[in-house]
Amino acid sequence: MRIIKLVMVLLFAGVGVTMAQAKKGTMVTAKIATPTVQCEQCKNRIEKFLLREEGVASSKVDYKHGITTVKFFSDRTNIENVKTAIANAGYDADNVTANEESYAKLPTCCKKPEDGGGKEKH
Repeated sequence: MRIIKLVMVLLFAGVGVTMAQAKKGTMVTAKIATPTVQCEQCKNRIEKFLLREEGVASSKVDYKHGITTVKFFSDRTNIENVKTAIANAGYDADNVTANEESYAKLPTCCKKPEDGGGKEKH
């Protein structure tokens, strides 16, 4: 009976060590300037898009200040991939400009003011 208990303890310890090594990458929090994000629709679009990006744990878009905060695992992705993902959604991200095809598909309210978009004027 003691041998069975010892084997079980060693088995659980081995599984615990294996699981700890699987989560080796560190969580990184990055703030990315997203000046072309203008409304709640834009915010939701980027947050949903980033959830599909491998390694991204969470994202929060603050369209009033033009900042997107992203938490990601450094062993699965990097900041440039995150910026590219935002650009592929149709928005500028720091020094990465929006993908033209994706930008063209955005609703009018989500486009830049010089392209006829932006918030409604009262």
